Amino acid sequence: MDDASKNMGNPNVTSDFNVDDQLKKLEDSINAASLPSDLHDKAVAMLNRLKLIKNDTGFFMEYDSISRYIEWIVSLPWNKASQDILDLTHARQVLDSTHYGLVEVKEKIEEYLSIMILKNRRGLNTQEQFARAPIISLVGLVGVGKTSISYSIADALGRKIERIPFGGMGSPAQLRGKTRLFPDAEPGLVIKALRRAGTNNPVLLFDEIDRVSSEARPDIMGVLVELLDPVQNKAFTDHFIDYPVDLSNVLFIVTSNNTKDISTAVIDRLEIIQMPSYTDQEKIIIAKSYMLPRILKESGMTEKDLVIDENVWETVVRPLGYDPGIRGLERNLKEVVRKVVYYMLLGKIPSNQTFHLTAQNVKEFVTQW
Repeated sequence: MDDASKNMGNPNVTSDFNVDDQLKKLEDSINAASLPSDLHDKAVAMLNRLKLIKNDTGFFMEYDSISRYIEWIVSLPWNKASQDILDLTHARQVLDSTHYGLVEVKEKIEEYLSIMILKNRRGLNTQEQFARAPIISLVGLVGVGKTSISYSIADALGRKIERIPFGGMGSPAQLRGKTRLFPDAEPGLVIKALRRAGTNNPVLLFDEIDRVSSEARPDIMGVLVELLDPVQNKAFTDHFIDYPVDLSNVLFIVTSNNTKDISTAVIDRLEIIQMPSYTDQEKIIIAKSYMLPRILKESGMTEKDLVIDENVWETVVRPLGYDPGIRGLERNLKEVVRKVVYYMLLGKIPSNQTFHLTAQNVKEFVTQW
């Protein structure tokens, strides 16, 4: 609890809370921030009101509300953008280093990046160059890599990424915020994500938009239409901030398991990319080249500590039958590595020798129901 909250409703100024000092801090923060001119004037008018009522009994309640509002608006990245990495080779290297295959997804982001590079080379108006960024929609079964490829896209562009989970979301106010008339008012998840990112051009990942609460789905889809429309999102209004925020520089990525629970108006604004399921052979390549090296490193092991024989990979990939995603595969590999480390510490496996997972011992290390 801050000093203002402690003194809420108390007309007397205590020694640990100097009204003039606090008002001066608010004034300095307003002047130091790069606020839009009319929002700056609005904040100054609020501050002047506080100065007029600083000796009234209701000052601290008003101070608490206004100071929180000013704290939010001065912390938003109104004019701060990160520098994009405009390099197709770099983008492909990043995407290839983290994900196997997914050719269409990689080509789409490279096409988008190509437009940015061309405009930059020709010296076109950079202020507008991101306004028509595609709204990328990744649709696929659970575990096929929709969320992880989104993080790789942000990394390839050199942008910050913030994830907003939609699973179980039950109110549009979670996106758009609550008006300051309510005591518990706060900004919505979009504004909070911008503040965390610290830039006005992050990647915003709307994860699992098909899994919102059925009761609130129509209202949430209505907010999504505004957020994902390049014409409307130039002036997105959060109820708490109560001022248009330009989201046209944001790259939106949305994910879903299917499109049947997404409104037609939202789908119309999406560039849908179908995420394919993985074959067993693709999973083996992913496991060998990406997963196992990472899991070994996370566990303090090296590739000299554990070798999985070629004829065992099919059992590791599919111990329980077909799985379209790769989360089950990751769990299996982690289970193998954990048990190998456990046996090393028990002395069942020599720690100075390479352990081979073979057809003879695989059932001891991979759970098969």
